[in-house]
Formats: sequence, C-alpha cells, structure tokens
Amino acid sequence: MAGRIRNEDIALVRERSSIADVIGEYLQLRSAGGGNLKGLCPFHDEKSPSFNVTPSRGLYFCFGCEAGGDVIKFVQEIEHLSFSEAVERLAAQVGIQLRYEDGGGRGPRQDTGQRARLLEAHKAAAEFYVEHLASAEGAIGRTFLSERGFEAADAAHFGVGFAPREWEGLVRHLRGRGFADRDIVAGGLAKEGRRGPMDRFRGRLMWPIRDLSGDVIGFGARRLYEDDDGPKYLNTPESPLFHKSSVLYGADLAKKEIARRRQAVVVEGYTDVMACHLSGVQTAIATCGTAFGDDHIKILRRLLMDQDEFRGEVIFTFDGDSAGQKAALRAFADEQKFVTQTFVAVQPDGLDPCDLRIRHGDAAVRDLVASRLPLFEFAVRSAIQQHDLDTAEGRLAALDAAAPVVAAIKDRALRQMYAVSLDRWLGIMDEQFVLRRVRELANRRHAQARNGRGNGRNGAMPNGNGNGAPGNGANGNGGNGGNGAVPQRPAYDPNDPEVQRERELLKLAVQRPAMLGPVFDEVPEGAFIAPPHAAVRAVIAQAGGVTAAGNASEWAMTLLERAPNEQVRDLITMLGVEPVRSAQESDDRYAVELLARIQERQLTRMIADVKSKLQRLNPVEDPEQYNRLFGDLVALEQQRRVLRERGLGSQ
Repeated sequence: MAGRIRNEDIALVRERSSIADVIGEYLQLRSAGGGNLKGLCPFHDEKSPSFNVTPSRGLYFCFGCEAGGDVIKFVQEIEHLSFSEAVERLAAQVGIQLRYEDGGGRGPRQDTGQRARLLEAHKAAAEFYVEHLASAEGAIGRTFLSERGFEAADAAHFGVGFAPREWEGLVRHLRGRGFADRDIVAGGLAKEGRRGPMDRFRGRLMWPIRDLSGDVIGFGARRLYEDDDGPKYLNTPESPLFHKSSVLYGADLAKKEIARRRQAVVVEGYTDVMACHLSGVQTAIATCGTAFGDDHIKILRRLLMDQDEFRGEVIFTFDGDSAGQKAALRAFADEQKFVTQTFVAVQPDGLDPCDLRIRHGDAAVRDLVASRLPLFEFAVRSAIQQHDLDTAEGRLAALDAAAPVVAAIKDRALRQMYAVSLDRWLGIMDEQFVLRRVRELANRRHAQARNGRGNGRNGAMPNGNGNGAPGNGANGNGGNGGNGAVPQRPAYDPNDPEVQRERELLKLAVQRPAMLGPVFDEVPEGAFIAPPHAAVRAVIAQAGGVTAAGNASEWAMTLLERAPNEQVRDLITMLGVEPVRSAQESDDRYAVELLARIQERQLTRMIADVKSKLQRLNPVEDPEQYNRLFGDLVALEQQRRVLRERGLGSQ
C-alpha cells in the first residue's frame, strides 16, 4: 500500500490552492460583501444563491444543504474523490511534488487512486493522438479539418488528434508508460479482445472531452474511412470518469466567457463548437452523444449563476432540417426548468455552424446567434408553419395546433402575452377569441395535473373535425360525445347582431330579390358567419343569383328545389315567411344598409388577411410582393372608408 501523504505537504497544498479559484472553475461566484463570495450551490438544486465562500479563511458553506469544508473537501465532493486523490489533484495543479511517509514520489502506478490513474492515462492518450495527427497516416484527418476551414493551430487549440488504424497502437503506448491493462480498459480507451485489450478507437479523428477543470475524461471519435462500418461518431463509453449525461464538450474553454457574457450557446457537434469559438462565439458548447437533459441544465445554471433575474441566455442552435427542429422542440419541455431565458437559433437553409462558417464566413455564425428567437416563440411558430395561413380554415387549424403550446407556458403573464402574439402571427385579428381558446386549454391542463391524469400536453390537444370549422349541433357547442377531448368551437350565436343582419339580408334575398340586385350577388358565401346562412347563400348562387329571380313564388320554389338537404330547405322556407324587421322609413334604404354592413365586414376580413400576409413578409427580402400587398391594403381601406362616409353604418 502507498504511504500516507505528509502533513506538511497537505498543509502546503491547502495554502497554495486558492479556494475562490478552485470553486470558480465549477460555478460563477459573485461578491457578497465583506470579502465573501456567493453562488448557486453545486451540491443541490436551488434558484437563489446560498453557497458562500470565504477566501480569507479558505472555507465554503451552503446555508441550503449545509455542505461545507475547505478546498480539499470541495474537490473530494465535487469530483467524488478520496482525500488522497483530491490532494494529489490539487498538488498537480499548483506544482507541488508530494512526499509520502515511505519517501516515494508518485507516478501513474497501481497503488494511487483509480481516478488519478485514469486521468493520467487519458492525458497520455490525448498526447498520443495529437502526435499521430501530424504523422503521414494522419493526413486523412488533416484533410478533413482543412475542408471544414480549420488550420493546424485550430486543431492544436482544441487538442484534436488522430487514432491510427492499429489494433493495439494506443495499448502498447500506454503499457510503455506504466499503465495497467485493467485501467486502460476501465477508462474506455480499450476493450477486451480475444488476445487481450485492443484499441477502442482506430482510424478516427479524435476530440478530447474535458471536465470543467480541464482534465481529459473521454474522447469523441469521427469516422474517416469509407470501409469503417462503425457509427459516424463514437464516444467513450460510461466509465468512472465519463458520464455523458453530465458532460458538455467545450465547457472548459467556454466557462469564463459564459460567466462574463452570461450566455451559453448549445450546438450539436464538435466541429460546430470549434466553428463558433473561432468565429467569436466563445460561449459555444455541445452535448456528447446524448440529448440535452437535466444534468446539463444544472451545469449551465451554475456557470451562468442563473437566478430569478432573467439576465442570462441559453441559446440552442439546431440544424434547420426537421430533425434539428424536433430537437429544439424537445428542449421546449426542459425550458421551464431554467430560470434563464432560453432561445433558439435555426439557420433557414439548414446549414450548421460549421458549414455556415465555411460558406459565408465568421460573421454569418455571429449573425445566426444574434438572430435567436425565444424558445417559446420558436415552438409556437413551428406549430403554425404547418398550416396555410392564407385561408380562414388554415388559420383556425393553426390556432388549434399552437394554442396547446401557448397553454403549456407555466407563467400566466407570459402565457397571456404569447396568446396576444399568436393572434397577430395568425392574422385572426380577434385577441379575445384567441385568449379564450388558450385559457380553455390552460385550465384543462391544470385540471388534469390536479387529477393526475396524463401528462397535460397530450390531453390538451383538441381533436377537431379535420378542418377547424365550427360545429352547429343542437347543443350549441359542437360536442363530441363526451370522449374527454376539448369541445370544438361553439356554434354561432343566433343573438349576435351580425348574425341577425345576415338573416335579415337573406330574408330580402328570398322574399324581395329585385330589391338587392347585382350587389348581393357579389357578396361571397364566405362572408356569412353562420354556416346555415352560408349554405343558403350557396343555394342562391346555384340558382343564378338574385338577378336571375322571377316572381316571388317561382323564386322560392327554385331555391327549395336546389336545397341540398332538409335543414337548408327548412331554413329557406322560414326565411321566406318570416317578416323583415325594417326600422327604416324605406325598405330600399334598409336593404342598402344591410348590404353595406355585410360588404364592410367582408372588407374588414380582407384587410385583416392582407395585414396578416404583410406581417409575414420581409420588405427587404421580397420588396415586390410587399409593395403589391401594401397597395392592395390601401385600396381596400379606401373602399371601406367610402362605405363609412356614405353613412351606411360601421363595423
């Protein structure tokens, strides 16, 4: 067994290891006054900092979980080391040669702690790979890097190397450095073969993966040869050092900039991290072969010192393809575990940061990050973009798709703001309608959460009827038989003044068609709010319009013969006998006003459609279409103004 580290050396390590610097490698510390520092505790999840550091006394203590001690104890706890291993790590960092009671120094021998041995082995392996990148065989790796815009200095900065196509090249090298086979295998650098350990990585470009303190704990390996039937990327397996769910590639290089800028940019790959850093986005990091999860969130929150102040940013960049967008939407579920504001930056043409830098330069990468959208907005817009917003049916379907996303926002005030924005993005121009829809779904989610049914989101999705059209069942709500889904939109309200005006106009169309003339025939079926009224308007159009009407009795019979079903036939009959409720001195004046009100309402809808399209256009990217639509808008507004100036009512 190894001897005990001398007490005077332990005291020297403690004295020379600045507790503020060591702890500052793992979390962001801020002044708490009186020479003390404060940050978010790395040993339990918290929103307000209760982890205190007193550099003058070399101590730390958390008033939340009551963890505390000196710099050695901190390293023990944060890295899961024994006391001796923690002292050895700190000694190596400050350049102290430790002495043991038996008088021997320590190298990478079996009797030191396993973690220390594995770290030394990974350090030696990283050096081995770097050397081979410069070899003749490593030319394929250098070409790969060059084609992606990386120079030799860039590879050296990130420690990129090359694993030769040998079965035991690294194993022989590490054996020669005094490492035992069991440690080489335990660290994931080799795997057991028929005749002993063989290299895990062969013929691949190698990225060293480091922990926050800068120690190599694993590797990411990229396939280079066409006859390599392995996966495109191969990572170190789970080991005593490497746990992929709690490692962020590039965090050791980015942590200081993340703390300074209060920003972290999450990308998808090793080359993307390199491209971002070299383009000036030095807060870029990436996960290592796994989805972004809870443990990654905890790491970022510590680095950002994320509190309730909403000052930091976590920006997810994903490929613009469908898989990348799905990855962004998966992050939506985790977003509300952050207090930090979260954003998404997606390149429309599908280029990742590495390819973007190659084609358009460093500035394009910086612009990509600068063009970020709030993650909530991205999730809502992703739901909307699957539908045709140029039609009323498409906008209503988009509302049904996006409303559950907005309803999932936990912050009530933020949910309200996004509901208002949703109305604007859809071009519905009825905030109260959209707000009611979102509120209905949010209440359903909360009820399900209270009752413990489902996960909330799926239960909140409306089942609809395929086209988003309102129901008109006898119960007035378009119900669906009590299957637990959200009811469809309520049917039209027969007491709505607008609906009553429609009915009055149709009475005239059935009873006194000559009074309306060709102006009525220009009013489209879609101008009617109530579906039964629209059905009657369609029958009139099929009969040639009111201008084709003969005498009153023949006209009514013509309409009844063309009615598609009993419901429409009954309504035409009712319209033909129900008195016209004219409040005007003249029926002619009443007819003109009814037509004007319907026309104005239709114009208002058309104006809303054009405004909606204009909001979705970029005048710089498509000036011709933008100017044409703007001209249409001016003309429509003028037509509506003429109607109002004639004193024919207002909307």
